[in-house]
Amino acid sequence: MSSNKTLQVSANGDREIVMTRVFDAPRELVFEAWTKPELLRRWLLGPPGWEMIVCDVDYSEGGETRFVWRNASGEEMGMRMIGVEFVPPERIVCIERFDQAWYPGGEARTTLTFIERDGKTTATTTVRYESQAARDLVLKSGMASGVEASYDRLEALLASTLAT
Repeated sequence: MSSNKTLQVSANGDREIVMTRVFDAPRELVFEAWTKPELLRRWLLGPPGWEMIVCDVDYSEGGETRFVWRNASGEEMGMRMIGVEFVPPERIVCIERFDQAWYPGGEARTTLTFIERDGKTTATTTVRYESQAARDLVLKSGMASGVEASYDRLEALLASTLAT
């Protein structure tokens, strides 16, 4: 499976982070991997050593999505998202808040878009924070390496799904 194995991360304006990666799979399949709990549990894990222990998904307008991760030492990280817009298989918009806000304000608006061209899907995540300070702290946190590890697992999942 050949794809753009590099996660592109950039600052946009003074409050946004944009993350983009191309997957060698049709949009419907990539979208499904983002919206089905049984698939999310297999790839949305961040850096090695974490597991997803809660995965409740409802991205519909007003719906609530809940993720909780745990690492080998028992530390937990939880996040709740409230759906703003859900347009399968093109777009998901939600407001996210971590249980323990680790950046100023602790809330962000996340927009996921999925664009297919020639059988490959570009997944773009745009996160808009409440302030530049929050955005800058997240950029410096090393979160990109956790996202990249998750996307590598997603790529492998997509390849195994297409192979069957």
